[in-house]
Amino acid sequence: MPKLSLGEIYRFLAEIFPETELIGSQNLVIESISPIEEAQAGSISFIANPKYEKFLSQTKASALVVSKKLDTQQAPQELALLKVDDPYSAFVFVLERFSPPRDIAPQGIHPTAVIASSATVHPTARIGAYCVIGENVQIGANTILYPHTTILDGTVIGDACILYPQVTIYHDCQIGHRTIIHAGAVIGADGFGFAPQKDSSFKKIPQIGRVVIEDDVEIGANTCIDRATLGETIIRKGAKLDNLVQVGHNCSVGTNTVIASQAGLSGSTKIGNSCMIGGQVGFVGHLEVADRVTLGGQSGVTKSLTKPGEFLRGSPAKPIREQLRQEAMLGKLEEMMRRIKELEKQLAELKTENKTTT
Repeated sequence: MPKLSLGEIYRFLAEIFPETELIGSQNLVIESISPIEEAQAGSISFIANPKYEKFLSQTKASALVVSKKLDTQQAPQELALLKVDDPYSAFVFVLERFSPPRDIAPQGIHPTAVIASSATVHPTARIGAYCVIGENVQIGANTILYPHTTILDGTVIGDACILYPQVTIYHDCQIGHRTIIHAGAVIGADGFGFAPQKDSSFKKIPQIGRVVIEDDVEIGANTCIDRATLGETIIRKGAKLDNLVQVGHNCSVGTNTVIASQAGLSGSTKIGNSCMIGGQVGFVGHLEVADRVTLGGQSGVTKSLTKPGEFLRGSPAKPIREQLRQEAMLGKLEEMMRRIKELEKQLAELKTENKTTT
């Protein structure tokens, strides 16, 4: 990890975030980058979430990246501060500066790789040990295939992609430039299509479509993206899928949409642009989600969501205020039942008294 002066970090950030302010010595040497609760002298950390503001007065870090809106009066006098409008984004650039890309893949093609004679592999691509590349596959410039990756016939992979160990891409898929696919992901497996028969068996429906992943997409470990029955399953430019996400056949995921771990899209679900999908969210098939929709973790989406920019949560998913109101009512259910029983008892007593008097 490189050592940088605080002045170097400040000047670097100020080029990207012109509003950056430095409080402290530019000559301070930063040797490491750490979580705020574990930071020691010589390290830099950040505060972007209010939950971590309590560490401001306790941290042993030498410097912090913080919001301009944060009250820093409780900060130790010796603590240097880099104040910006968006500390989370700024710290991402600091992280990037401290951790330049690691060149751990060997140059060229490993002698154990099996490459079909009809495949086209760019001279700058790197092919790791025991990779298998099928007929008519195309591998772009500066793309890296780590060991035990398998690319089946007819697939096209763009430039500057990274495929980590044991990625499997089935036949005729298309992977855009600068795409990252993490270990164990499966792209282009058959969609889940079976026609029920009169004898209660299931007839497999041929899945003759493909998967198209556009540029600058990142696919998490052990994520599965199924090929289309007909046509294409599409992951649009800039989308980010976490580990263990399931994308069914003929789905589409919009530009710059992010999907957290264990979410599942049933077949023909269409997700709009710039959506945020929380962990374990489930979608029934054949529905559409508008642009900029946010879904809280474990939401169940049972119908199309047509209002752009809406925030929903719960199962079935509802607008967040409605869902929180109903959740609060459920919390009072036991007390309400107690009061109803008390009222029923009082009503019964009143009826008995009326009978007695008459």
